[in-house]
Amino acid sequence: SNPFEVKVNRQKFNILGRKTKNDVGLPGVSRSKAIKKRTQTLLKEYKEREKTNVFKDKRFGEYNSKISPEEKMIRRFTLERQQNYGKKNIYNLNEDEELTHYGQSLAEIEKLNDIVDSDSDTEERGTLSAELTAAHFGGGGGLLRKKASSGQQDEEEEKPKSRKELIEEMIARSKQEKQERQTRRESALELTEKLDNDWKEIQTLIARKTPKSERKDKEVEKPKPDEYDMIVRELGFEMKAKPSERMKTEEELAKEEQARLQKLEADRLRRMRGIDEEANKKKPSHVSADDLADSFILDKDDRCLLSYKDGKINIENEEVEEEKDKEEEEEEEDEKEDNENEEESEEESANEDEEDDTADSHSDLESDLGSEEEAAGNKEQEKHKTNENESQNVEELDPKMEADKSELPYTFAVPESYETFKSLLSGRTTEQQLTILERIQKCNHPSLAVGNKAKLEKLFGFLLEYIGELATLDLPELRTIDKLVLPLYNLCQMFPEAASDSIKFILRDAAHDMEEVIEVKGRATFPGLDTLIYLKITSLLFPTSDFWHPVVTPAFVYMSQLLTKCRIATLQDVIKGLFICCLFLEYVSLSRRFVPELINFLLGVLHISLPKKQAQGYTVVHPFTPVGKNLELLLVCDKKDLESWQKQNLPLSIVTRLKETSTTEMNHIRLSCLALCFDLIKKCAALYESLPSFHEIMQPVRTILTQHVPVNEYPEKMQERYHSALKEIETKVKHYPPLICEKKKPVPLKQYTPKIVKVLEFGRKQGGSKQEQERKQLIRKHKRELKGAIREIRKDNQFLARTQLSEVMERDSARKRKVKELLGSLATQEGEWKAMKRKKGKN
Repeated sequence: SNPFEVKVNRQKFNILGRKTKNDVGLPGVSRSKAIKKRTQTLLKEYKEREKTNVFKDKRFGEYNSKISPEEKMIRRFTLERQQNYGKKNIYNLNEDEELTHYGQSLAEIEKLNDIVDSDSDTEERGTLSAELTAAHFGGGGGLLRKKASSGQQDEEEEKPKSRKELIEEMIARSKQEKQERQTRRESALELTEKLDNDWKEIQTLIARKTPKSERKDKEVEKPKPDEYDMIVRELGFEMKAKPSERMKTEEELAKEEQARLQKLEADRLRRMRGIDEEANKKKPSHVSADDLADSFILDKDDRCLLSYKDGKINIENEEVEEEKDKEEEEEEEDEKEDNENEEESEEESANEDEEDDTADSHSDLESDLGSEEEAAGNKEQEKHKTNENESQNVEELDPKMEADKSELPYTFAVPESYETFKSLLSGRTTEQQLTILERIQKCNHPSLAVGNKAKLEKLFGFLLEYIGELATLDLPELRTIDKLVLPLYNLCQMFPEAASDSIKFILRDAAHDMEEVIEVKGRATFPGLDTLIYLKITSLLFPTSDFWHPVVTPAFVYMSQLLTKCRIATLQDVIKGLFICCLFLEYVSLSRRFVPELINFLLGVLHISLPKKQAQGYTVVHPFTPVGKNLELLLVCDKKDLESWQKQNLPLSIVTRLKETSTTEMNHIRLSCLALCFDLIKKCAALYESLPSFHEIMQPVRTILTQHVPVNEYPEKMQERYHSALKEIETKVKHYPPLICEKKKPVPLKQYTPKIVKVLEFGRKQGGSKQEQERKQLIRKHKRELKGAIREIRKDNQFLARTQLSEVMERDSARKRKVKELLGSLATQEGEWKAMKRKKGKN
């Protein structure tokens, strides 16, 4: 080994017991091993990077011993047919397949065109002809000679033919053979056609119809079709699936709807203005079947000469032409009327046809004055008829025009202000208002124009304000409001941000108004019907089960403030408060969130239905007071009213007309409020039964129901509601889990065993714990392996770069060698040419 390739790793200090692995290194040997390994692996992959040299036997069933050879061949044949069918038979128009044998068509082989008879076989059958060899290979002098005929014994040598002559002879011979084959084929076709015709003539003579008696005997009963055959036939006649149209996008649907509404609006405007579309269309002139246009005779030349007067075209000729055109049109109209009269009866039509024919045949012979008089008379008659028709049409169109004027337009622009929006909907029925809003949305869809989105966002605010105005009327139109919620919901789905901003603005204003009233008067009153409807619409437009929502959460807080801060002074306040309680239950139906204001308000409603003198075992929360005014708002003392009360729902519209009601109706409303309170208590008990503090929450309600409510004085239906509510509260079992101390790990006793501390060694990395040491060790190993991998990748790249450079050098050297050889050969040719030129110059 070469001593210069040996590397000795010396150590500064010799430590006893330490094993040394790499005292002596051989970098040359390791480098040669690495290069050899890379040539066997990396270089091989580099050279075969664009090659696929793997052969796979894809023959069907080649290595499957369970399949017989016949099945293999059949399966291979079907697979080959399937592969070729998709590629070659794309444009096949149900033509028969052509079978081949060794590349030749079986149909051509059966014609026996190229078969040589055994009589014409000669000993020279396998040899090439002299002409062929001369034409393709050039040939020698002996090969270019023709053979003498068999009758001649002496072979006379002839002059050899040139290449051009031989090729011309071959072309002429091939054309002659082709023409002979064509004539033979045509003669064979003629003979076959003649034979077919002769056979048909003979067959008609031979054919004989069998009598019916014999035919019946020979007839055999046809077998009935099997169920399978019937199903196959039905499947053959079934409709095949056809591709349906693709699903249209929202923009395409909006454009189609806008075009449809624009077309309907154009038709409505046309009908409103009394323009009849059918009248504008030219009806085809009626021509009878007997009219052969025999009366048309061209006797005079109607062409006008072009004349100029004072440098301008003479206009008199044009006026004359226009008059003639008008007269011709009038004559055509007369003929149409005559033809219509001809269809009335056959006899009159025949006579009229004869008269018309005679009149037409001699019309050109009459004088011009007579024709002008007839034309004038016809004009007057036609004017009179047209005036009568116009008057009749106007009378018929008047009701149609009025109906079209009252009809709603099909296209609407988005109103820019609330006044225009209100004027658009005022005086309309609920269905018409819904139709107008629907058409506004369809005609101004955001995908149709850029500014439509902002316009429709304004429309949501206008519609919300319009609903509030309907609610503030003396007789609120609650049914109309109920129907208008649907377009409001559609707009909210299209523009949720704008809708949430509008609702939040309304709630913010209502809360500020309530705070201002509290600051001024010290107490607040329940809001109007419009605010209550806005709170109801909020629950319909937005999700109420979220933990926090930008619209629902402020509405939730506002309703809780209404139940705690608004004073209960009248029966209207009680009804509004019960409505807010219903909204609370609707809000928390999914989330089951506990609302203490709801329970306290229901407790206060029960409190104001009791007489004052009874003792109390519960506490009443604001806005209700244990002592003071308005403590018997729901107390009913009249027994007749108690007996005549019937179960009924409390509509919101009753809030505005309580002043006009009688005492009996007021008592009935009080009882209805109390029945609604019982129903709400039952729903609250079902809703909050899973709470651990359910019994403590419902304890005041249970106390007032069991100890203070005079059940026996109420009617039967009221008693049923009372018992169902009380049963719902009392049937809930108390579930209190026992209190258990928290489980803790026992503290071990102190032991006086010595604590062993590991001695720190100089130069080593020490870890705090065993896990930390293992982690650091893994990090060191990963770092070492990463460095080694980077080093190997770098060496691989260097190896590939060297191989690529060697390839480039080899290609360059080969190119230089070839260029050098070419230049040398050119130089020798140049030298020879110059030497030849010098010799010629000397000569």
